[in-house]
Formats: sequence, C-alpha cells, structure tokens
Amino acid sequence: MTTTAPPALSALPALTVRAIDPAVHRALLVRDDADRPPVRSVDESGGAPLRCCLARAGAGERIALLSYAPLRRWAAETGARPGPYEELGPVFVHDGPCQGPAAGEGWPEGFHGGQRVLRAYDRRGHILGGVVVLPEAAEAGASALLADPEVAVVHVRAVEFGCFMHEVRRA
Repeated sequence: MTTTAPPALSALPALTVRAIDPAVHRALLVRDDADRPPVRSVDESGGAPLRCCLARAGAGERIALLSYAPLRRWAAETGARPGPYEELGPVFVHDGPCQGPAAGEGWPEGFHGGQRVLRAYDRRGHILGGVVVLPEAAEAGASALLADPEVAVVHVRAVEFGCFMHEVRRA
C-alpha cells in the first residue's frame, strides 16, 4: 500500500458514500454479525465515529459497539462470494434509531480524523489493492480507485485500528 496525494477530481467518477443501512442497523442492535448482543454505553466525552450516520457522537450520547461484516452485506446484495476476504470488525453505532446520513450529503466532512486505508474489491469481493491516504485525500483516492472498471466497491478503514468506516461506490 502507498500513501497518495489527491488526483484531479474532475476526471474521476462521482461517488456514493454508504453508511450502515438503517434496517441493518436495527438488526445489528439485536444481534451483531458475530451473533452477539452489542456492548452498550454512553460516550461521555463524545467523538465516537458512528457508522450508522457517518457523524461523530455527541458528549453523553448513547452508543453501541458491535461486530459488523461489511463485505458480507455487500455480497448478499450483489451475489459476490468474497470467501476469505470477508472481514468482521468492531464499529460504533447509535444505540437506538438512526435515519442515516442526510440525503445527498456526499463525503462525510469531519468524520475522518486520521489516515485511512482505502481497499478496492472486485465484483467477486476479492481485494484488488489499496492505498493509505490522509483525510483530505480520501475522497479523491476512493474516486481514483473506482475509476478502474475492475473495482466494484471501496471500503474506507481507519489505519490505527483497521475498523470499517464506510463503503464507497460509483454514483
């Protein structure tokens, strides 16, 4: 993996940024993708990255930590068979109803704090490659990966913990 600078956005495909779907979020609050109940808490100081709405939790907000398999969800929708590329990892979500990001919000401003790994997957759900980017280059990096017709979906992950942040597809 390499660290990249942002390419020119004008020549790159438009993106759709996808948080955890509200229906999936509701189901995960009962049993997560590891078949366990979520760990519920209050984010006393605020700042937990909520994958249900792609925003940071406010101080005192109720949150849940649970296991999520993003490639499994995408594969169920598309018919892909990721096999050993399927990963399960921890994510924070609201501990209760969430309508997700506002429609047409685009790239989640203020959501990304540190370096990100952008992982490109083909239509089978197999990793094609990835790049490490700074927050200000993440959107352009995802768009550059999706400019390759072999790339079907990009996952954005935190470098320091490896946690899934959100999915990116062509608009």
